[in-house]
Amino acid sequence: MAKLDPSRRRFLKASSIAGLTAYIAPFGSSAYAALFEQELLSPVPWDEHTGLASFRVDGPAKVRGGKIFALDVRARDLPHWPQQQSHALILRATRADALYKGFDLSRLEPDLKPDRIVTAADLERDGVAFTEYYGEDMLLPEGKTPAYLGHAVAILIFHDFARFRMAKDALKFQNDVLRYGEHTGPLQRDPWGTFRFVRVGGETPFDEDVFSSLKDAPVFPSQMRKRLPVWPDGKAHGELGEEGMFHAKQIRARLEDPPEDWLVLNRSYQTQSIDTAAMELDSANCWFDEKSRVMHMVVPTQSPSEVAATAASMLAKSVFQPDTLILHPCYTVGYGSKDHFNMPFYGLVCALYGQGRPVRIANDRYEQFQTSLKRHAFHIDYRIGVDRSTGKIQSFVADMTADGGGRCNFSPSVVMVGATAAQSVYYIPQSDLTARADASRAIDAGSARGYGTLQSMAATEMLVDEAAVKLGFDPIEFRLRNAFKTGMKNTQGAIPAGALRADEVMEKARQHPIWQERQRRKQDYEAQHPGRLYGVGFACVQKDFGTGAESSIAKVEITPEGKVLLRHTGTEIGTGTVTSQALACAQWLGSPATDVGFALTDWPDLPIYSSGDPYTMSQEDQDRLAADPAWTPAYASPASASNSAYYYTHTTREACRLIFTHGLWPAAVSIWSEGIGSGQAAPYVLRREDARWTAGRLTAAGMQPLALAQLAARAHEMGLVVGAVVHAFNRWQWAEADFPIGDAAERLPLDALALAYGQAPEPGAGASAARPGAQGGGAGAGEQSPNTRQMTGQGGADAAGGNDSGSMAKEGDETPTSPNPPGQPGLPYVSNTGVDPLIATSSRTGLLYQVIPRSKVYYPPVQRNNASVTYYTAMATLAEVSVDRGSGKVELLNHHSIIECGNLLSPQLVSGQIEGGIAMGIGHALYEHLPLYEDGPGNGSWNFNRYHLPRATEVALWTQTAEVLPPLSDTDPPKGMAEVVMIPIVGAIVNGIAHASGLRFYSLPVTAEQIQEAME
Repeated sequence: MAKLDPSRRRFLKASSIAGLTAYIAPFGSSAYAALFEQELLSPVPWDEHTGLASFRVDGPAKVRGGKIFALDVRARDLPHWPQQQSHALILRATRADALYKGFDLSRLEPDLKPDRIVTAADLERDGVAFTEYYGEDMLLPEGKTPAYLGHAVAILIFHDFARFRMAKDALKFQNDVLRYGEHTGPLQRDPWGTFRFVRVGGETPFDEDVFSSLKDAPVFPSQMRKRLPVWPDGKAHGELGEEGMFHAKQIRARLEDPPEDWLVLNRSYQTQSIDTAAMELDSANCWFDEKSRVMHMVVPTQSPSEVAATAASMLAKSVFQPDTLILHPCYTVGYGSKDHFNMPFYGLVCALYGQGRPVRIANDRYEQFQTSLKRHAFHIDYRIGVDRSTGKIQSFVADMTADGGGRCNFSPSVVMVGATAAQSVYYIPQSDLTARADASRAIDAGSARGYGTLQSMAATEMLVDEAAVKLGFDPIEFRLRNAFKTGMKNTQGAIPAGALRADEVMEKARQHPIWQERQRRKQDYEAQHPGRLYGVGFACVQKDFGTGAESSIAKVEITPEGKVLLRHTGTEIGTGTVTSQALACAQWLGSPATDVGFALTDWPDLPIYSSGDPYTMSQEDQDRLAADPAWTPAYASPASASNSAYYYTHTTREACRLIFTHGLWPAAVSIWSEGIGSGQAAPYVLRREDARWTAGRLTAAGMQPLALAQLAARAHEMGLVVGAVVHAFNRWQWAEADFPIGDAAERLPLDALALAYGQAPEPGAGASAARPGAQGGGAGAGEQSPNTRQMTGQGGADAAGGNDSGSMAKEGDETPTSPNPPGQPGLPYVSNTGVDPLIATSSRTGLLYQVIPRSKVYYPPVQRNNASVTYYTAMATLAEVSVDRGSGKVELLNHHSIIECGNLLSPQLVSGQIEGGIAMGIGHALYEHLPLYEDGPGNGSWNFNRYHLPRATEVALWTQTAEVLPPLSDTDPPKGMAEVVMIPIVGAIVNGIAHASGLRFYSLPVTAEQIQEAME
């Protein structure tokens, strides 16, 4: 293996991916701090009396201009890199209906010619290509039709900035740089994905379903014909797909010929393509050190594991054959825009052809519009049947089609989630929901915040509001009559988690003065503002959070001095994950974590691996694989806008709970029991469930409050549990396993576990002396004990790179490898079935971790995938709007929101997500819009001068309010809420316009021009 500078090497932990040694130096780790020569994270300034933080962990660095974001990093900022920075730009097709015939750089003066030009021919010759997920033609070859507008055709590399800048200016917006030949028309391809969910409920919402996706199966097309799905024939007692279609046809037939006492509404809705508009532009700064065969990558990403895996796979198949990959995943602002996006891999290609120099590629705003992931545009046809006398929804049919753009990305998942969310907060006895993601020549659409639910639920709220008015019901009363309540089933036949509280949210909204006084306010406002109409709109939704294959790893340790260390697979994408997870430790440890490291992908303390697809594997395969206690269905999830609060917190708190249960509590009992006759504890009864942290000190049943430092010191002295590494997997419920801890087996909501015990060194012994009885002895930091074995996960990739291990790996050390399991070539793996517990070295403390193999595991059955969702967060919004009769302009006067999201980890972060999400929803309702094709951003001419993001004056900045429904108890889990907050404001605004004007609008955004035309 190539030798590395020990000043870097000592901070990095290696893991093998696709034959490469991969290092990941996550932000906040000692590795990152060493490379950037600064400590950028601040300990959480925490008030132990209120449990509140004063500011985010990353707040001071951002305010002071610290180099947190990849966009800010240059070669000179990395002391071990060459100090000369090269720059690259990409030539992109602005047509997708004709053969590409090459490019012409004659506009450039001779001294502005690129130092290196990379084309598809170079990539083909050298074996460089996207992995299957990203599709074909990383650079388009001559003689082919571009798959989409903005398709990359060539990369131009310049070794100095001035020439790069002048050349870019000379080529930008010029239509003669690329040459086109024969007109072919756009490529014709089958849809990226097609889904159908049919449910016929029992006699009551609580009876067994007649047919549903969870009880039976979703319906899938039998074939494709002319790019459209062909569904199975309907048969009452046929195969599952045929039976599902039998019920689907009956549902539709009844809506075609409804009973006389039904109101049936048929409505079509259009939602637009929008830009994800991240303020941090997409970028990559990469350097291929040809001498030492090392690829360095500085990139923003929501999924560092995926970037490492994809980059390693690409490199392994190329002629360049680097030995090592080093990835620096910086903090980013994601919300879907940097999840499985392709910029990191264009940066990698730039470095491969950079002639030994670091090459930076960074979009300007025009390029960002031309290439960044977009929100899917939906066409939605809804049909609903409502009993006129009771106001109860009887039947619901939805057909939705999304424009998925030129590459598949997450399009199948987005339309699936959109369909399963369409019911929103309403119980529907019978439903038939179809969803299709079409391939087109538009820019890629991906996992934008809201993930398909914004499109479908905003339309549902417009439909339900119109139905209520037509039937003469108060719109909130109508919603309450149809509220989806606890124990009822969703449109897939699954019972959601816990108590559903959307009805409480709606009741609160109904009592709010905005709603109660809406008619009087309308009269008063319109009298005082001639020519302007006033309206109040309402919407309530509940959004799922999670994917059905959520997984994460967390490590928590306490030092003898009482400091809390936290390491996690989660990535900071702007939601405040690092801060909230640090705060989550306080529930069990009485203090937030003060030493944090995130985006970790290598976990030698807990060597596990994953294989197969958790969504498509058979039950037989899952049962077979689960027999190996080192296997898990999924290794670590990418960060999303709303998965951290619930899913990441689960692993954080489970690790803390184990330390409390097996470390701090027995340490406390030991202290309280000191003295004659068992001391102060003897007269009282001590129960662990009575333990309480008060002002940062632990007490129970009247015992002397103890500081964490006291407890930690005693736990270390007694050899109790002072560190835990845990892995959890969730398929709409948590996997559980039995673990032998001490003298008993414990059933835990985890599927892998390692524990570290306190070390009380003998007089004169080193700090790394092992706990008596621990196997393997005291391996020094960076060395592995004889029993330690490393495994990586997710196809050999997700465990890639550097845990913040502080390991002092010796110069020239090789990463240990292991035989491969069947069907997993290149995946380092060793089964530990039937072997003794393993010992691995910890991060900064030098603790030894003992893997506790599970004795039995209980994974949710694969049929659970068909539930599609079980976790919900509810939110309602009231909006006051004004419509100008003459211009059609809409002014948002005020809005009030009510959200139910369990116990809050950080009220300030929740408040920030509410305000930011609502602003995004306002933009979606009134302002933001991108044409999909030739006149859209794919032509390279779009910027914020043409794209209307809402301004402060347009979001009711100084009048808006919000409230959070109190949790049922202090045991309620925190819920993911960063996506739901942007949805109800959309329906509320459009319904408010209807209340003001008497006009219904079905296409977003609702523009002044639309309103003017409708009023004429």
